[in-house]
Amino acid sequence: MNLFSLLKVINYAFQIYQWLLVIYALMSWLPGARDSALGRFIDKMVSPYLDIFDRLIPPIGPISINIIIALFVLNLIQRGLITLLLALLG
Repeated sequence: MNLFSLLKVINYAFQIYQWLLVIYALMSWLPGARDSALGRFIDKMVSPYLDIFDRLIPPIGPISINIIIALFVLNLIQRGLITLLLALLG
């Protein structure tokens, strides 16, 4: 596997996870969406990551900005990892 293919796979994995976070956030607007099979699957996928931010940043009333911060941090991790791989392997 060459460097370009590795970077593409890593990039796609991060994009899929970012979309899962967005879908999870949108499911909060639909009653019962998180109780469906798809909702439970997405919850199992994103809850461990979001729990980190839930412990650090309490919600402001019924509004939680943790997903926005989690997406921002995930984007920083993605860029840092790709930059590091390019520096090490390139």
